[in-house]
Amino acid sequence: MKAKMISGWRPRLQALCLSLLCTVALLGAAGGAFAQDAPAPVIDVVEEVVVETSDIPPEGALVVEEVDEIVTEAAAFDSGNVAWMLTSTLLVLLMVVPGLALFYGGMVRSKNVLSVLMQVLVVFSVVVILWVSYGYSAAFTDGNAFFGSFTEKAFLRGITADTDADGLPEFLFIVFQSTFAGITTALVVGSFAERIKFSAVLLFSILWVTFAYLPMVHMVWSGDAGFLAHKGVIDFAGGTVVHINAGVAGLVGAYFLGKRLGYGKEAIKPHSVPFTFIGASLLWVGWFGFNAGSALAADASASLAMLNTMVATAAGVVAWSIVEAFTKGRPSALGAASGAIAGLVGITPAAGTVGPMGALVIGLAAGALCVWGVTGLKRLLRADDSLDVFGVHGIGGIVGALLTGVFSAQSLGGTEADLAIGAQVWVQLVSVLFTILWCAVVTAIAITITRLVTGLRVTEDEERAGLDIVSHGESAYEK
Repeated sequence: MKAKMISGWRPRLQALCLSLLCTVALLGAAGGAFAQDAPAPVIDVVEEVVVETSDIPPEGALVVEEVDEIVTEAAAFDSGNVAWMLTSTLLVLLMVVPGLALFYGGMVRSKNVLSVLMQVLVVFSVVVILWVSYGYSAAFTDGNAFFGSFTEKAFLRGITADTDADGLPEFLFIVFQSTFAGITTALVVGSFAERIKFSAVLLFSILWVTFAYLPMVHMVWSGDAGFLAHKGVIDFAGGTVVHINAGVAGLVGAYFLGKRLGYGKEAIKPHSVPFTFIGASLLWVGWFGFNAGSALAADASASLAMLNTMVATAAGVVAWSIVEAFTKGRPSALGAASGAIAGLVGITPAAGTVGPMGALVIGLAAGALCVWGVTGLKRLLRADDSLDVFGVHGIGGIVGALLTGVFSAQSLGGTEADLAIGAQVWVQLVSVLFTILWCAVVTAIAITITRLVTGLRVTEDEERAGLDIVSHGESAYEK
């Protein structure tokens, strides 16, 4: 716009000056006729001025070019990348509401379905507010190896619409990462389902996201200064940060809360497998934003992550169904839906660094091993992890994180040219063990504080009545 203004007013100014000079010349000529003076000198002056002013347009054009160059430099954001990241953010939101809410809601009994929907929605919303208040600052600013600064960018101080974050508007990067924080915390509530107080869920979530999730983001994704990033961990979209973190929190929380009434003595069946199936389908669709969006650009890396996400998820479905067919005599719709989630979880840390055949192996391994995670391992652990957060997200995340170290090698179809497989697997193992330890300790402290402040469980009579009525005064299905 500025260039257009410059190129518009300069010719008009020149024309005005020329008109004034011509007028002066004519008046001078007329005065010379009366005075019997020769007009030639005046005409010479006008011609000289015209010649001089004719040199101005090229200079004006030069100024226009310079301004155009400045405007081009200011508009540094690639519109294709911005559009893809806006879309990815919406896809991750789709994963939470309605995806995760329906996936979890279908697996509980009908008297508790609204409580689970509410927990997912409200926890996600609370975390988004915390994220823009201090979470983003603590996760993505300079600090030490474990934490960023809680104040440097608190309440998004100093950030404007033009602020750059790795080639994206920083506001866009902030909102994209807010969905990761929200869904990770919402994942944890699946292990508490059908017996925890609503106030306890909220207080625990605030403590957990602050001291478990934010430091993990900083350690892995904030740059080489982060504790695990410095060691060389590969976690493209959140194997350690999201899934192992949430899975371990769910397991520890299940131990602290204790078992549901009747657990192990009576059948506690999902009230709506179609809900869960629809939720899993929405999660699969939304996960393309989660994984391919983590490339932070519409480029070859995003394309690889999208293909890997498709392949690994399909492999997870097939593997879970085959294992169920052999162990239970028939595959189930609930199992196939869970297999899709297992495949998605497994490929998350590897999505942008392994080849499609590596993704296939990871999906098959995650799908098969997570069946054991929600059956044999669950019985060994003796924990009532209501919706199998650890069995799917914890085990799937561990499998994916370790196999990332194998299949990221270029010799096996990955993108890491100089990767020494043994050394990288060791780094991945260290990161897995550290994540388990960090999250277990923080979760135990957070849930102990919550127990002291609000208490954890509803009473036995309230649990029998159902959390929909007890916590929210409404029922999903009128009798």
